[in-house]
Amino acid sequence: MSKIFRRLIPASLRNKSSLAIIVTAAVLVEVTTAIQYYYAQDGIRQEVEHRAESELRAKSLEIRNVMDVVEVAVENMAWAVEQRLSQPDSMVAVTQKLLADNEYIVGSAVAFEPYYYKDKGRQFSPYTYKHDGTTTSKQLGTDQYDYHTMEWYTAPMESGHGHWSEPYFDEGGGEMMMSTFSMPIRDAAGRSVAIFTADVSLDWLSEIINARHIYPSSYNLLLSRKGQIMVCPEDSMVMRKSIWQATAGMADSTAEYINRQMVAGHSGQATVRDENGETNYVFYAQMDGETGWSMAVVCVESEIYHSLRWMAVNVFVLMLIGLVLLAYIIWRSARNLNRLQAVNAEKERIGRELQIARAIQMGMLPKTFPTYPDRDDVQLFGLLTPAKEVGGDLFDFFIRDEKLFFCIGDVSGKGVPASLVMAVTRSLFRSVSANELMPDRIVASMNESMVDMNETNMFVTLFVGVLDLPTGHMRYCNAGHDAPLLIGAGVGTLPIESNIPVAVMSGWKFVMQEVQIYTDTTIFLYTDGLTEAENLEHIQFKMERVEEVARQVLAAHEQEPKLIIQRMNDAVHKFVGNAEQSDDLTMLAIQYIKQHRDVKSIVLPNDTQEVPRLAAFVDDVCEELGLNTTDTAQMNLALEEAVVNVMEYAYPKDINGKVFVEAEISSDQVVFTITDSGIPFDPTAQAEPDITLSVEERSIGGLGIHLVRHIMDEIQYERKDDKNILTLIKKLPKT
Repeated sequence: MSKIFRRLIPASLRNKSSLAIIVTAAVLVEVTTAIQYYYAQDGIRQEVEHRAESELRAKSLEIRNVMDVVEVAVENMAWAVEQRLSQPDSMVAVTQKLLADNEYIVGSAVAFEPYYYKDKGRQFSPYTYKHDGTTTSKQLGTDQYDYHTMEWYTAPMESGHGHWSEPYFDEGGGEMMMSTFSMPIRDAAGRSVAIFTADVSLDWLSEIINARHIYPSSYNLLLSRKGQIMVCPEDSMVMRKSIWQATAGMADSTAEYINRQMVAGHSGQATVRDENGETNYVFYAQMDGETGWSMAVVCVESEIYHSLRWMAVNVFVLMLIGLVLLAYIIWRSARNLNRLQAVNAEKERIGRELQIARAIQMGMLPKTFPTYPDRDDVQLFGLLTPAKEVGGDLFDFFIRDEKLFFCIGDVSGKGVPASLVMAVTRSLFRSVSANELMPDRIVASMNESMVDMNETNMFVTLFVGVLDLPTGHMRYCNAGHDAPLLIGAGVGTLPIESNIPVAVMSGWKFVMQEVQIYTDTTIFLYTDGLTEAENLEHIQFKMERVEEVARQVLAAHEQEPKLIIQRMNDAVHKFVGNAEQSDDLTMLAIQYIKQHRDVKSIVLPNDTQEVPRLAAFVDDVCEELGLNTTDTAQMNLALEEAVVNVMEYAYPKDINGKVFVEAEISSDQVVFTITDSGIPFDPTAQAEPDITLSVEERSIGGLGIHLVRHIMDEIQYERKDDKNILTLIKKLPKT
């Protein structure tokens, strides 16, 4: 025997230590194999769980989306029913409209309370339904079809809100398996007088539920809130058996547990052995919404682990496939990590760009207050708080030729698109108003420019005003914006014309309006982010609260722009509380403070022989201002050139007329206003002469107005009430 052993076992393996190593290695291989098998089995189970959960979520979402569409459609059409309660015969048209607009709805009825319309009898329920590709309308309520006792009618009547019914075969109605969404209709007194319904066929549920499966032999179940089978592989069970009846033959008590869990609306998973002895994994969850429906995904264990068990036959193959699976898992994890890092990097980039965009946008707006510290005739303060990183509100102002040009606007939409339109609007306001005086023409020019580039159909509500600082006269044009408040002697709303917003229609004739702004009056402008600010109960701030804050400010003598906006901002934030800001909030306040001015005037006929009287008038004004001889001579020269121009060109030859000269003196400037009733004549329209040319080369004219421009600081012309008005302004040196 020992000889045979020595012949069969090589010498190298006869040593006990060598055998121990081999045995140990074999055990290690077996243990490794067992561990690999265990973890592979566990990994597959987890994958099945994830896929089943994804399947449940995906199909639940698909079904929920369809049901949401149905619910929204019914809720949106409910107002039409309530508006037509006095027109019972129009209800058929409503149900037809609902079916025509919604592919998932196969039937709709408006079912009224008994004898609601006495001439219609006890049961009046116009019903429209689809059958074999055609749409038919009929009277649903009959002695055989008493809808007042049906769930789709009684449940919403009792609860007062929308309700999805248990699935049923609608015999006498749509003649199909369906579920009905119904909601109460209320009359003007708030009483529920009817039920408005939308029927959904169960065929589409089967299509969604059976569209795909995790494994070829896996299947899906859909149960109603009472455990009725709505969808399953066996058509004979659909709406004919409950889940308890279907599982009555199973010896495994786990089936009963799963049934109770699903009907109770719980989510989870369990393992159950069917009547054929096959082990199945069941994953179940309740669908979103108020239907109470539950769905289950059933997978057969032998199919799940078929590949794994086949691989266990060969240890090498099993280990190789394990390595491949491990490599695949690592690769998937690395890829997902890379994707996550890329997404995070992209989010950070977008965040940085939005911060830059916000800084650029806010940098376009006036932000330094007081903006004109050297002026004592006007105070301004503005505040813009965007709802997102960037917003669509804007305000702007600047002073040109002793006139304050200002605007406030609100772009339709939110976020980056609105911010781009906002930037264009602000830039257009600056460029157009730099050369235009009338606000209606400013708005019209902006409108034409924005209509040409408006491919996204966005628009801007806009208010543009031009306040003449020496007189307080304000011209303004409103383009669909909220009316500003005037806070002065009282609190009132500025009258506005109902022009359309900017960028809506080319060629619109915008209307200009005018008003006199009196001393210490504040113009308060705002966007609808103020009046429509909502608290947690979705109650809006509204105009009444804005006016109440304005009255409080006026009573406290705090109508300075900054104080008004601070008080208004505090009031709206206190009202809103912790509610998220839903719209951009913008406010602009302008307080007009008319200076005390000494006014002198003289009336001259259009006769150049009267110019010496003008010189004496100007001498008196300059003497009061304390100007020296040189400055007085220059002032006389400028006024003489301007008045003689008016006398010679405004009035035709042999036509008598008058020239009114008014000097308005303040502490920092003198304003000469020359007014005549002659023909339109704008001396500022003359081109600047080229004084580098010789007298022979230079064309006649233009030197007088050139001289006036050189002497005076500002020169303005306008035609108003059939009069030429030429304004000359000379700034006085500060003492």
